[in-house]
Amino acid sequence: MLTVENLSKSYGDKILFENVSCTIESNDRIGLIGVNGTGKSTFLKVLAGIDSNESGEINHAKDYKIEYLAQEPHLHTDLTVIEQIYYGDSEIMKTMREYEKALGLLELDPNNEKNQDNLLAVQQKMDELDAWEANTAAKTVLTKLGITSFHKNVTDLSGGQQKRVAIAKALIQPADLLILDEPTNHLDNETVEWLEKYLTTYKGALLLVTHDRYFLNRVTNRIFELDQGNLYQYSGNYELFLEKKAEREALEASNQQKHQNTLKRELAWLRRGAKARSTKQKARVERVHELKEKKFDTNRQNVEFHVGSTRLGKKVIELSDVSKSYEGKTLIDDFNYLVNPGDRLGIIGPNGAGKTTLLNIMARRVLPDRGEVEIGETVKIGYYTQGDEELDPEMRIIDYIREVAEVIHTREGETITAEQMLERFLFSRSAQWTYIGRLSGGEKRRLYLLKVLMTEPNVLFLDEPTNDLDTQTLSVLEEYLDQFPGVVITVSHDRYFLDRVVDHLLIFKESKAIEDFYGNYTDYLARRTEESEGARKKQVKSKPQKTLNRRKMSYKDKKEWETIEDDITALEDTIAELEKSIAGAGSDLEKVQELYAEQAAAEKELEAKMERWEELSELAEEMNQ
Repeated sequence: MLTVENLSKSYGDKILFENVSCTIESNDRIGLIGVNGTGKSTFLKVLAGIDSNESGEINHAKDYKIEYLAQEPHLHTDLTVIEQIYYGDSEIMKTMREYEKALGLLELDPNNEKNQDNLLAVQQKMDELDAWEANTAAKTVLTKLGITSFHKNVTDLSGGQQKRVAIAKALIQPADLLILDEPTNHLDNETVEWLEKYLTTYKGALLLVTHDRYFLNRVTNRIFELDQGNLYQYSGNYELFLEKKAEREALEASNQQKHQNTLKRELAWLRRGAKARSTKQKARVERVHELKEKKFDTNRQNVEFHVGSTRLGKKVIELSDVSKSYEGKTLIDDFNYLVNPGDRLGIIGPNGAGKTTLLNIMARRVLPDRGEVEIGETVKIGYYTQGDEELDPEMRIIDYIREVAEVIHTREGETITAEQMLERFLFSRSAQWTYIGRLSGGEKRRLYLLKVLMTEPNVLFLDEPTNDLDTQTLSVLEEYLDQFPGVVITVSHDRYFLDRVVDHLLIFKESKAIEDFYGNYTDYLARRTEESEGARKKQVKSKPQKTLNRRKMSYKDKKEWETIEDDITALEDTIAELEKSIAGAGSDLEKVQELYAEQAAAEKELEAKMERWEELSELAEEMNQ
């Protein structure tokens, strides 16, 4: 158990958290949430002993072990992957390092008796400590995270691969408390799904910050919320937290209203000059002062944006026979695609497959090796990139936004100044004169998002928009995109975001082909599951079952056989028409959902007709023999 008592920390004149207390027990799976800049990462660092606290205490047993994964982890550049993984002073880690070293020496000189004896001695030690299971688990974790070159130096890995090594390092170390700061950033969908399952079986306690709401919901059993210096604690996962938070805010609003009514009555009593003993009058005055000073946490900070967008014509973006390779590796090969007005397009696939490259080609930031990209004359692209490269740390927040516009106009015709827009994005008037370099990573992303939206685009390109944004900002971004009249094209690994925002997917496959799929991410997963189940059933289908169908064709069968091919053709035409209707429905989500339901029903009927056609064709063939 770890206990925190009256912990406080500030950054300059900003209080991050003040006199917060909590307890973390061995079976806890805690998600820490809050608006960017509230101090989530700092809270994790203080608990991990990486940052200091100004007051308060953190208590735990002497042998209590905490493992911490930073948002941007730093690895030892002179170590190999396996050496990096087996760090630490525990006996089992030391032994595994010795084993890998002895194995490497013997591979270099297999006939060296000293190396052979050394390996045997280390193997015996591995037996004594039961370290083989840990050794296998470590390599399994690395493999699942996409790292297969165990003896490669970490400097030879890409940034994404280094993050995966850091995750593996944190997961493998024996710990009583595992602290993870944004572990899902820069991981592809399948790896996130694996990590989600792995953490549900983790032996120690878990405390994590993540923007991935499906991940948060499935992994956690408690939620900590940092809000205006306070730490609120909730039992249950993210779904239960949302319910309980709404109840808490409603109760606080109700209590504030009751408090204000009491204060009004007390003030009215005093002003009326009610006749009473002086001691009672004095007590009344003191009570009014107390009521005035009492504070309620009902001033909710909400991100709002109602930015307009410029008119978009019929022609948006068309890609014709586009191909692109990097360093001899083909990422995109003869790809054709037409982006239509109202499209909500998600691009998914493994890391390094070419998702961002495709986005850059669509935006004409990167030229294809072959093929053409045509962009409509009315298209105005707003591009939200992954990195912070467009933010100058020496520039003040207000000047950064004023570069776009001093004033913008909403869809409703309202005029909003840059200062007002920043306030809506939780940057107070005083904070607007802060240098960008002093902002947290999440605050920089929120600021950058505001700048992109203030350009009033009609085509939004979002490259991993969920990385480093808090759940509250993401929710409001999703609400904004629901109302956004233009085109949205996003690369994302966030399953919740994809389900909320897109109705059409481009899926990068290992075969270099890009699959075009109508539906959101959950729809795609459902279809993938159906396909794998179908393939499995097909494999186990036994031959003798076919003999059960050997019977004579009845009169009813014959009549059905005469019309079934026409029925199949009609259903195929219906499905094709529905696909066209779905493409043309654009942002009308209710209409799209209705059409999807019709399409699913038609496809189910078609599948049944095809199975029946196979049965009837076998009967017809036997009859003709």
